[in-house]
This record gives sequence, C-alpha cells and structure tokens, in this order.
Amino acid sequence: MTQPSSYLTRIVIFLVLVLVVIGVLHEPVIAAFMTNPVLNGLIIASLLIGIGYVLRQVLSLRPAVRWVETYRRNEPGLSMQAPPEMMSPLATMLQEKKGRVSLSATSMRSLLDSIGARLDESRDMTRYLGRLLIFLGLLGTFWGLIQTIDAVGNIFGGMSVGGGGGDTSFDDLMVRLNGPLQGLATAFSSSLFGLSGALVLGFLDLQAGQAQNRFYNDLEEWLSSFTRLSSGAGGIADGDASVPVYVQALLEQTADSLENLQRIMARSEDARASGNQTLLQLSERLASLTDQMRTERDLMVKLAEGQMELKPILQRIAVATEQNGGDSNADTHLRNLDVYVARLLEETSTGRQQSVDEIRSEIKVLTRTIAAIADEGR
Repeated sequence: MTQPSSYLTRIVIFLVLVLVVIGVLHEPVIAAFMTNPVLNGLIIASLLIGIGYVLRQVLSLRPAVRWVETYRRNEPGLSMQAPPEMMSPLATMLQEKKGRVSLSATSMRSLLDSIGARLDESRDMTRYLGRLLIFLGLLGTFWGLIQTIDAVGNIFGGMSVGGGGGDTSFDDLMVRLNGPLQGLATAFSSSLFGLSGALVLGFLDLQAGQAQNRFYNDLEEWLSSFTRLSSGAGGIADGDASVPVYVQALLEQTADSLENLQRIMARSEDARASGNQTLLQLSERLASLTDQMRTERDLMVKLAEGQMELKPILQRIAVATEQNGGDSNADTHLRNLDVYVARLLEETSTGRQQSVDEIRSEIKVLTRTIAAIADEGR
C-alpha cells in the first residue's frame, strides 16, 4: 500500500508557494481586502475551512493504509484495534471468514463500491466549498456593480443641465466619482479573492482525489489477490446475470471442502515426511546394532581362541604338577585359574544372551513402528 505522504508534501509545498506570493504582493492584497472586509473575510474563511478539510481527507488515509498493512503482515493485536470508518465493511467481512480468506468477484465489487462511495462522499464538502468560493466572488462582483450603478445614477441625478456656470464644480465631480470607484473595487476584489481561493482549493482537491484514487487502486489490487472468479453456469458469466443463492452457497461449500482437503493432504505429506525420517533413524540404529554385534562376535571369537590357547597350557601345568609330586601352591593356583576361566565363560555367555535380548527388543520396536506407519499410510 502506498502512503499518502507524497501527496501531503505536494499540498504543503503548494501552500508555501501561495504564502510566498501573498507575502510579495501583500500591499495590493491588503488594499484589495480592505475594499470590502466583510465579504472578503468570508471568502478567506471559506478557503481556510476547505484547506483544513482537504488535509483531513488526506490524513484520514493513513489509518486505513496502516490497518491494511497490519492485516497483510498478520501482526498480532489486530482484533484489538478498531478499524477505520472507511474500512469497516471490509473489516466486518474479513472477521467473519476464518482461516484462508477467499472472496468472490461479486463480494469484492460490492466492497470496492462501498469504499468508493465513502471516498466520494468525503469529497462532496470540498467540491461544495470550491463552488461556494466562486459564488461569493460573483456575489461580490454583482454587489459592487450594483453599488457602481447606484453611484453613477446619483452623480447624474445631482448634475444640473441648466444654463449658467453650472451647479457642480470639477472637485465636486471627483468626490462623487469615489462611489462608483468603490463599487468597482468591491466587485474586482471579491472576484479576485473568490477565483483565487477556488483555484487554490481546486488544486488541493485534485491532490486529495489522486491520493484517494491511489489508495483505491492499491486496495483493489490487494483484494484481487485472493478473489476467485467463477466460470459461470449455463453460459452465464459472473456479472451478466445474477447467480442463484443456492448455487453460490454450493460453490462456496465446494471451495471450502477443497481447501480442507488441501490442508489434510498437506498434513499427510508432513506425516509421511516424518515417517520417512523415523525410518531413516531406525535404519541408522540397526546399522549401529549390526556393527555392535559384529564387534561382540569378534570379541567372542578372540575369547574362544584364548581359551583354546589356554587349555594346552593348563594341561602342561597339570602334567608338570603330577610329575613334581603335586605342589599344594601350584594346585591352588590351578584351581583359582580354573575358577577364573569358568567365570569368564559364564560372563561371556551372559553378555551374549543380553546382546541377543537387546537385538530382539529393538527388532520388535522396529516392527511395531513400521506397522504403525503402514496403518497411517492406509
């Protein structure tokens, strides 16, 4: 959405230029104003009211733009903010729709027409003030002309057409001419202020209209991004004829069902990806168990080889002991060695059984997981 700051800057620059021109020409402007202060003051007051109203129109677009941007970014706390008066129809419709928003072409057109009507309604006052300035300028013109005609009539009525040196001197004629000149000054000054004020207010209204049209176009582009077009039924296109209510309701229900189906498929895809990840982790664990089993098997083989190597040594020791007459210390060492070997064999068999039990439990867990994933897939 485009902010109305650029149009507001143009308005401020134009008003500054107008003030500069008035400052340069302040002496003739003050003289023209003093010819009829009441009427000219009314014209200037109407101009100031129109300028304030135009600034209010442009500044009122900022809350609407901020509200739309907040909704587009899906920022929290939007429901706590009161929508601008201009955006109340759109806010009501968007709050009624939960989840992904989707509008029909008819709904979008009705929304845009409502917002456009509100924008046009806000400019009616500015248009009226512009016409009022022109009217006040023409009113002052006709008033001044009436004063001029009245003063001229009094001059001619006071003049004598008889003989003699004349009842009216040249100085008296110049004094009497002040009346028509005052009337002409009133006419021209009021026309000057009225037309100048209408020119200034017209330019400001033009900038306000451009700002509102820019906002309207941006809003239309945003609404068209989630507006679905109906292909029509029976050769009737949307907008050429009214669609029955039950057909529209059926189409909306079908669209909602398709959206729900799309969400379900997305969740299924996420579950399938999670299942694949789980299978990959189980495969890695099976690989690590296989490596562990291989390591334990190699260890058992080495232990068996060690026992096979130890058996001839024990036999030689036993033979040597018998030949030496049976040393009690040697017999004790042999019995201890025999106990140690038996204990080693027992621990080896116990470790082997534990490894087998762990592998069986892991295989059971893997089987159950694969069965659960297969059930979810079905």
